Amino acid sequence: MQNKIKSERLIWVDIMVTLLTLGLMDYFYYGVRAVVLGSVCVAVSVVAEMISLRLMNRRFTADDLTCVSDALIIVLMLPAVFDIKIAALACVFAVIVAKNIFGGRLNMIFSPAAAAYVFLYTSWKNQLLMFPEPHVHTGVFEKASNLVSSSSHSFNITGKMSESDFEILLGNVSGPAGAVSILLLAVAAIVLLFRRSISSGAFIGSISATVFLAFIVPASGTRMSSIKYTLVTNMVLFASVYIIADKRIAPKRDYYAFFYGFFVAAFSYIVVITTAKENAVVLVSLLFTPVALGFKNLEKHIENTKLAEQEEAEKAAAEAAVTSLTENGEEAIADEQ
Repeated sequence: MQNKIKSERLIWVDIMVTLLTLGLMDYFYYGVRAVVLGSVCVAVSVVAEMISLRLMNRRFTADDLTCVSDALIIVLMLPAVFDIKIAALACVFAVIVAKNIFGGRLNMIFSPAAAAYVFLYTSWKNQLLMFPEPHVHTGVFEKASNLVSSSSHSFNITGKMSESDFEILLGNVSGPAGAVSILLLAVAAIVLLFRRSISSGAFIGSISATVFLAFIVPASGTRMSSIKYTLVTNMVLFASVYIIADKRIAPKRDYYAFFYGFFVAAFSYIVVITTAKENAVVLVSLLFTPVALGFKNLEKHIENTKLAEQEEAEKAAAEAAVTSLTENGEEAIADEQ
C-alpha cells in the first residue's frame, strides 16, 4: 500500500514538472496574463477540492493535490486571454461535478480536464476557440483584441498550415499554448513514458491510430504532410499525453489500453475530416469513457477469475496434503500394531 501511494505521488510530480514547463512557454508567448490565469485556476481548484471533500466527510491530503495538475491541464487548453472567471468556473465543475460527485480520485470515471473543456465548449465556444497571436501580451485587466482562429482551424478547413516546421516545433503558432508547443510535448511524452507516469499502451494506441488513418485517408495534399499536420494540430499530441494516457482513466493492462487509445484517436480523426470540428480528440475522449470502463471491468473479471482459480488450487493442494498426512499416520499406526 505504501509503495502504491509513493508511486502515485511520483507520477503526480512527473506530470507537474512537464506541465509547469509548458506553462513557462505560455508565459513566454503571452506574458503575465497567462500566469495569472493559471494561478487563479489552481487556487480555485484547491479550494473546491477542500470544500467538496469536507462536505463528503473526508480529509484533504497530499494525494488530493492532483486537482492542481488537472487545473493546469485545463489552463493549457485555453486561450491565454480567456475570461478568468469562466475558467475558474470550469475548474469548479471539473473538481465537483466531473470528479468528486462520482467518488473522487479513488473512483475516477471522467478526465476532469476533458469534462471541463467540454463544459466550456458547449457554453462559451466562440471565446474558447479564439486566440491572441504569439508574442502579443495582454494586461491582466485588459480586454483582448485582434483575436484570430487557431492554426488547427485553418488546417481543418484548408488541409494546409502557413507556418514553417521550425515555428510549429517551437509553438510559434496561434492556439492553446500548452497544446501547440510540439517540441516540449514530444520531450514530455518521452520522459513520462520512460518514467511510466502515463499509460504507454493508451499513448501508443492513440498515436498509432492517428498516423494510420492520416496515411490511409490523408487530410492534406500528401500522406507525409497529412501525418505531420494531423499530429501537431487539434491538440492530438497534448490529449494523447495528458488525457487519453492518464493512468487514472486508461485501462491498466497495456493491451487493453492500446485499443482504448486507438479507438479514441480513430474516431476523433473521422470527426475532424468529416466535420472539421476543432480539438475533437478531447470531446471524443469524454464520450469514450464507457470503453475505458468496459476494459477495466474486463480486467477485474479476469483478475477475479484467476484469483478464484488460484484459491481453488491452493485449497485442493491443502486437502491433498491433509489426506496424505492422514494416510501416512494410519499406515504408521498399522505398522506399530
